[in-house]
Amino acid sequence: MGGCVGSHHDSSGSLNENSDGTGVALGRNQPLKKEKPKWKSDYPMTDGQLRSKRDEFWDTAPAFEGRKEIWDALKAAAHAFESNDHELAQAIIDGASITLPHGSLTECYDELGNRYQLPVYCLSPPINMIEEKGDLETLDIPDPPPNSGHECQLRLRLSTGKDLKLVVRSMDTVYHMKRRLHTVEGVEPSSQRWFFSGRPLADKMKLEELKIPRDYVVQVIVSQPLTNPTPLEN
Repeated sequence: MGGCVGSHHDSSGSLNENSDGTGVALGRNQPLKKEKPKWKSDYPMTDGQLRSKRDEFWDTAPAFEGRKEIWDALKAAAHAFESNDHELAQAIIDGASITLPHGSLTECYDELGNRYQLPVYCLSPPINMIEEKGDLETLDIPDPPPNSGHECQLRLRLSTGKDLKLVVRSMDTVYHMKRRLHTVEGVEPSSQRWFFSGRPLADKMKLEELKIPRDYVVQVIVSQPLTNPTPLEN
């Protein structure tokens, strides 16, 4: 996560060192560089996962030290930067009196000397992004025999923030488990992406082959709003 670290001015008008030993001279400012940072995620990431990661950061960032209006400006500038609207991003930075000592939004300061740090995933997608689309071979997946295998519960965590337990059978394929989730939550199988230990699960994989430990949480990225969500309990 990023954050904000306080700093203070000395009588000469420059910033003293922060608690971590870094510091930047007041007025040392560079224009925003056009080059986007290149980075690789620890696991192949879908667009939905990237959006969720960004939302989590922007939802929590204002809780750090710093000013909310600066966080709001940085969020707008980051969005413009990734959208290749470099002039707008620079205008937002200048309008909020944000200083970029290295020409990058990964480290910047407001006019009071507070430091703000944006993670690279808020500025550009990883080089190992994967497409978020349904398996084109699902029509070739035969239905398992009725009541084949043993019944069990699978713990799922949806990208919408909801956790649930899904009743499945050991002979179910990932595709058929997606269909079961569709019955419960109204999310089309083609709009679901399942991940186990950060690895995307192909629709043809059978549950018994995955060897998912008991109580392990399977991540499900949902790329459409829930059309028939389970009512919340009062």
